[in-house]
Amino acid sequence: MFGNNPIRPPVAGDGQALEVKHIFATLQGEGPLAGTPAVFIRLGGCNLACDFCDTEFEGFSSLTLEEILARVADLSSSAVVIPGEAGIPVRPSEAGDGNKSGIKLAVITGGEPLRQNIAPLCDALLEMGFEVQIETNGTLWRPLNNKVKVVCSPKVTNGRYHRVREDVLARADAIKFIVSATHSKYRDIAEVGQAEYKIPVYIQPMDERDEHKNLANRERAAQLAMKTGGKLSLQLHKILGIE
Repeated sequence: MFGNNPIRPPVAGDGQALEVKHIFATLQGEGPLAGTPAVFIRLGGCNLACDFCDTEFEGFSSLTLEEILARVADLSSSAVVIPGEAGIPVRPSEAGDGNKSGIKLAVITGGEPLRQNIAPLCDALLEMGFEVQIETNGTLWRPLNNKVKVVCSPKVTNGRYHRVREDVLARADAIKFIVSATHSKYRDIAEVGQAEYKIPVYIQPMDERDEHKNLANRERAAQLAMKTGGKLSLQLHKILGIE
């Protein structure tokens, strides 16, 4: 979206229908569960507009909770992700060996997933036996089941990083910083509350869709990881050429 998206505020609702951009099977490419097969539920809209964001989360549709769960269940048992140029999910019968994925991780992301009431979705996924992870920018919060894993990726607003909300910090399993060698606002990581709450830090190079910049960004991220003790997080799905 590169900051061109409309800034959308939180929406009310009982969580029985959600604005969904896409549901797909892939590998979690980032953070503490990197490399884990997952079904991603990408929700529509965001309350921020980051100029480096390359995720498409507009053009969403309203789906009922039942429709979302049915799609997740189908993908978890039948989707196989083949790394390659297109990263196309196919069914086992098309894959040749007939092995099912048996995906047990559901990732709720966006946009900003906490714009919407995702508590019923999280509860239903947990009841279905999924491990549930959400990815949030840390500016919004809604009460969620304590079993839900929370990855917070804070963003610069009004020219600088700000302390993440206390209710998010109290639940965060990881803080993930995006870093760039040349983007002035993202050259370094910041203290946003992670030290006080003893939250593990992941440092991820920004994808600026320019190989020279991206190489410098990877080097910058590695340097910061060595300097601060944070963990380097590479976007494995992009390396593999999958969604």
